[in-house]
Amino acid sequence: MKKSNITVRLILMLFLEFAAWGAYLTSLGRYLGNIGLGSQIKWFFAMQGIVSIFMPTLMGILADRKIEAQKVLSLCHGVAGLAMAGAGLYCKSAGSAVEFGPLFTLYSISVAFFMPTIALTNSVSYNAFAQEGKDPVKAFPPIRVFGTIGFICSMLLTNFLHIKGVAMQDSYTQLISSGIISLVLCAYALTMPACPVNKSSEKQSVAEAFGLKAFSLFKDRQFAVFFIFSMLLGASLQITNGYANTFLGSFASDPALAGTFAVKNSNALIAISQASETLCILLIPFCMKRFGIKKVILIAMFAWVFRFAFFGLGSPAFPGVLLFILSCIVYGVAFDFFNISGSLYVEQNTTTDIRSSAQGLFMLMTNGLGATVGTLAAGAVVDAVVYKAANPSWPTAWYIFAAYALVVGILFMILFKDPEKAKKAA
Repeated sequence: MKKSNITVRLILMLFLEFAAWGAYLTSLGRYLGNIGLGSQIKWFFAMQGIVSIFMPTLMGILADRKIEAQKVLSLCHGVAGLAMAGAGLYCKSAGSAVEFGPLFTLYSISVAFFMPTIALTNSVSYNAFAQEGKDPVKAFPPIRVFGTIGFICSMLLTNFLHIKGVAMQDSYTQLISSGIISLVLCAYALTMPACPVNKSSEKQSVAEAFGLKAFSLFKDRQFAVFFIFSMLLGASLQITNGYANTFLGSFASDPALAGTFAVKNSNALIAISQASETLCILLIPFCMKRFGIKKVILIAMFAWVFRFAFFGLGSPAFPGVLLFILSCIVYGVAFDFFNISGSLYVEQNTTTDIRSSAQGLFMLMTNGLGATVGTLAAGAVVDAVVYKAANPSWPTAWYIFAAYALVVGILFMILFKDPEKAKKAA
């Protein structure tokens, strides 16, 4: 592998990784509503969290102990792509008679193998940087930007492309598109630099043999607090993915608002969130150096407060739509400042023999336990104050989510010690 082209290769890998996700993530709820499965939206998004409880960790163990990480990445995308494309083809054949069972089964298989790939692409990237002698804190964020660009491109394609007169955001074609991209990455992942596998012949404990050594990080108070708050903050991650598009679409019942851009092109409006990510990722090296991990994570936590509150205060009509736009801008800080800096925190504070497993554990706590509980809890809140309420109120739901994020941020500020200060004190 030539040093001159590794950056371009990683850029393409990350572009495809998040393009596969962006093809359906923010528009799936809208499609499910169109085919009469609106009440099941929470289960589709909760499934991403459920599989993240164990699949990233298992695939991380496999990458640490048995098979090179780039090959595990290829395997996961192969299965994910076939299942997601199969889900789309099933919807095509079923027409207006799509049933929850078959669609949910194929979708679940796909996301079960897709979710580990987020952590695996991190491991593959960090390994490539190590081979090149580069500092991942400086080198990874500018590369990771192109993953977000891939997500945005997929979102905009899904919003504006019409196939046989139907927008992809209203059609099963978004699922087929995602599947095809994953299959392309299945092949491309095999071209990535080989990642080391720890196949030691020394006698190992049961925990070491199954890669469970990463869970020993919970013995460290700092890591324990970090992982617990990763779960608590992870509860916020899928709320807007599952309900923002549905929320914006609800204004279509008002003739005065039905024709506004925010309602007709909700996926494009939400894409501002990912555009904000591209800028915020570039700020991470500066902010990590200037403020440290604790303050960067705190900034992310309080950004979630504004993300939800602005949705509650906003309206599709001008000037209320500006609050929706502000919510999308804030999302870049809320998402990236925690997910990227958290991944770097794990990278910098673990040893090479458990690095992939530790990244998988981070995914388990955020996109696994946290996202699962958060999505189901958010679904219960939306049911209570919107779908089953005598006087439906979307703003009330968003204010409840904002209050939750505020409490989590305050508790983290009190309980998590700044690592740099802790090292100086030691």
